[in-house]
Amino acid sequence: MKVDYTYIFDESKVQDMKEAYHSNGWTSHSENNIISIFKASTHVVIAKVDRKIIGFARALSDGIYNAAIYDVVVDKKYHKHGIGREIVEKLVDQIGEVSCIHLIATTKHTTFYKRVGFRTLTTGMGMYQKEQLKNEYTVD
Repeated sequence: MKVDYTYIFDESKVQDMKEAYHSNGWTSHSENNIISIFKASTHVVIAKVDRKIIGFARALSDGIYNAAIYDVVVDKKYHKHGIGREIVEKLVDQIGEVSCIHLIATTKHTTFYKRVGFRTLTTGMGMYQKEQLKNEYTVD
């Protein structure tokens, strides 16, 4: 399987992206939401097989001190092929030399991110406004 990578968000392929989100259970991601969040992102990596988007990730960065990675998604049909790892590595390379790159992983994916070089923070904090997310991702 040949995977091609691009760094440009193409609004015409948003249906592929929605399918990838939904294949992972992220069903609240509508086409309009996807367009908005990707247009607002400073960095994007998109994986394609036969011109169909099968994975992606995005980041926000100030370009000097901090960046945050969001929405590392690979369509379930393409899991276990190293595509997620490659997307993260390409996104980190694209972000470049900043002091810190943050991300929040879903609880079942922390091991994946540790394998790609991320470490658990002692001082990381978050504020979730939805009770379900607060209960899943916070410790106090």
